[in-house]
Amino acid sequence: MASAVIVVMFALVGVFAEFVAPTTPSDYSADHTHAPPQRLHFVDTTDGVDLGLYVHGYESTRDEETLAREFTVDEDHKIPVGFFVRGEPYEMWGLFGTDRHLIGPEDPDERMYLLGADRNGRDMLSRIVYGTRVSLSIGLAGVALSFVFGIVLGGISGYVGGRTDTLIQRAIELLMSIPTIPLWMGLSAAVPREWGPLQTYFAITVILSLVGWTDLARVVRGRFLSLREEDFVLAARLDGCGPARVIGRHMLPSFTSHIIASLTLSIPLMILAETALSFLGLGLQPPVVSWGVLLQEAQNIHSIANSPWVLLPGVAVTVAVLVLNFVGDGIRDSADPYR
Repeated sequence: MASAVIVVMFALVGVFAEFVAPTTPSDYSADHTHAPPQRLHFVDTTDGVDLGLYVHGYESTRDEETLAREFTVDEDHKIPVGFFVRGEPYEMWGLFGTDRHLIGPEDPDERMYLLGADRNGRDMLSRIVYGTRVSLSIGLAGVALSFVFGIVLGGISGYVGGRTDTLIQRAIELLMSIPTIPLWMGLSAAVPREWGPLQTYFAITVILSLVGWTDLARVVRGRFLSLREEDFVLAARLDGCGPARVIGRHMLPSFTSHIIASLTLSIPLMILAETALSFLGLGLQPPVVSWGVLLQEAQNIHSIANSPWVLLPGVAVTVAVLVLNFVGDGIRDSADPYR
């Protein structure tokens, strides 16, 4: 149940990403490249007790030997933080423009980096929030397409049987025998580089679905083989129901709970697949913001050594995969008729 609450929070963050993020993902500051995370304070005891959110500013210097920018906390520079503040303008869902953000500095000219900044001085928290929408939606869309392929082909294979069953099962075995990562890499490399972000997004979703439907199809086939000899299926046939109605109205509802649990457990695999492809540079590409795209910067050992907060998108991936697996296990246990 706790994981379900976190999943709902992830979903809300993805839906309202523009509003939740302190700024836009493309907003940058050349003076704050690889700026460290700022600590959010709740009480100011400098001059008495003053309640209110704030962060301390930075003092930046250049190392004379390496010329690297170094940041230190400037405790004399206090940046008040508020809710529903004005900031960078954006278009909510592409429908209407506004500049209200859930949290951010009260002064629009000030900058706040609660999770640090990347090599271009962009806010990591805002980019992770925007990446939540893309990564989760790819997982959901990929699972939806896999659901269609798995139910249709697995249902036909189990219900019809014979040569049709043999043909579909040999195709499934062929797909399952191919190593997954090389197959993903080959299909992703076939996506034209001149395609726009939306076309690439759709192509990656289809690629993940083409590989991820085989397990569900085998489960559906096995259930159909056992159910097609049951009395209620024979009664439906004698009543004049066609194959489509027998499958959709009588056979599928008998193990819907199992399908829902399988789909819930498939979403984390889709998210990990997109993250891996984008991390290797074969999936989504900038300016699209996803967790895998953000982790591309973690390939640079220099960035990790000096700015370990570039690995924070990996934390988001880990948490999302864990909670989705916990929710899937819970649904599977609750739907088990033998418990």
